[in-house]
Amino acid sequence: MENPANTELKLLDLLRTRYSPRAFADRPVDAGDLDLLFEAARWAPSCFNEQPWRFIVATREDPEAHATLNAGLAESNQLWASKAPVLLLCTTRSTFAKNGKPNALAEHDLGLAMGNLTAQATALGLSVHMMAGINRDQLRASYGIPEDVAIICAAAVGYAGPADLLPEALAERERAPRVRKPQAELVFSGRWGAPRSVDGDR
Repeated sequence: MENPANTELKLLDLLRTRYSPRAFADRPVDAGDLDLLFEAARWAPSCFNEQPWRFIVATREDPEAHATLNAGLAESNQLWASKAPVLLLCTTRSTFAKNGKPNALAEHDLGLAMGNLTAQATALGLSVHMMAGINRDQLRASYGIPEDVAIICAAAVGYAGPADLLPEALAERERAPRVRKPQAELVFSGRWGAPRSVDGDR
C-alpha cells in the first residue's frame, strides 16, 4: 500500500513517500537490508560524536524473541505490531561515556539516528512505524537494560500491506488522508509566533 504525502512544496520522493503503516505484509526483511538500516543509523550526527543510541532487534524468524519484545508494547500496539516482521526497541544512553555527565541531547541524537534509519528503510521499499506506547519497566526487566539508558520508543519495520489486513477501526485510520500543520504554525521569523514567509513557487 502506498500513501504519499500531499506536500505544499516539491520534496524528495524519499521524504514524500515515507509513512508509518500499521498493516504489514507477511514478508520477511532480508538480514542484509537490516544491516543497511543500522549502518544508516550509525552514521547519524550526534553531540561530540557520542552515538548514544542503542537498539534491540527482534525478527519473526525468532518467534520467542519477537514475542518478548511485542509483549512489552501497549496492548493497542501489540494487535498490529505482532504482524510486523521486525520489531525494534530504541534506547539512548543518558550520560556521556567519557565523563558520566548528563547528555542533554541524547534523545535528540536518537531521533537523528531514527531519521537516518527511516530514510534508508524508505529507499529499500520498507516502512517504519514508531510507537511511544510501551511498557518501559517490563522491557527494562526483560532485557536487563541499565538504569542510565533511557528507553524511548519501539518501532515496527517491514513492507507495508493493504489496510484490509487490519480491524476496521484501524483500517479507517490507515486510509485517512495524511495531514500536517502548515509551516506558518511551525517556523517563525523575527519573534515568536511571527510566521516566516514561504516561497510557494518551489
